[in-house]
Amino acid sequence: MKNHPFHMVTLSPWPILLSLCLMNLLMSTLIWMYLYTYIMMIFNFFTFIYCLIHWFRDVIRESTFQGCHTYMVIKFLKFSMILFIISELFFFISFFWTYFHSSIVPNIEINMMWPPKNINFFNPYDIPLLNSIILITSGITVTWNHYCMLNFKYKLFNYTLIITIMLGMYFSLIQYIEYYEASFTFNDGIYGSIFFLMTGFHGLHVIIGILMLLSCYIRFKMNQFSTIHHFNYILSLWYWHFVDVIWLFLYIFIYWWMY
Repeated sequence: MKNHPFHMVTLSPWPILLSLCLMNLLMSTLIWMYLYTYIMMIFNFFTFIYCLIHWFRDVIRESTFQGCHTYMVIKFLKFSMILFIISELFFFISFFWTYFHSSIVPNIEINMMWPPKNINFFNPYDIPLLNSIILITSGITVTWNHYCMLNFKYKLFNYTLIITIMLGMYFSLIQYIEYYEASFTFNDGIYGSIFFLMTGFHGLHVIIGILMLLSCYIRFKMNQFSTIHHFNYILSLWYWHFVDVIWLFLYIFIYWWMY
């Protein structure tokens, strides 16, 4: 018995196991980079995914079947997600700081030119514009998707969520093609490093957002969402809009501004 609205989390093995899996995954990745042995990295990656799935399973059970996520718990979880998005925002701000520092006042080591010499830059009205249209369209469809959830249009919610996930996958495919056709690499000075860091980490965030929306789709099919209780979907929605906004800044300053 308790006389407070908070959720006192029970003992769980997954936090410590996940921490160990992350450490092993990092060490095995370093071994793969230096010794070209990737067997341990693959094993540790699947172990990490296994622990992550089981931890998420416990959280889903607490929120749906056990009823532990009260109004106060959801309120603090929303606040935690806001703090997480702010931390991700400052993560990208550090990259933008590096980019502006190197581009506005180019160093003498790169002949005081930006982009540096022998860098064949992307046409911003080609693949980058297509990717921008794809991601903005996914933001529209996911907003429409939220509207369908709030207005009991579950069949249309199903279709629009699939469209959003497919648009995210299409964005990742186009970005892979862009990387494959790039005339410069990560090793081509400060420009190559900051370009692939910024766009690569954004691409990773897109993949994470796709997985979040995909988990929402699976949970929707398992009748775990309703019009008044779809907290996991709301967090995924916030994250997807954050990814959209970051891409707009990336397109404007990295592709279009320096063209």
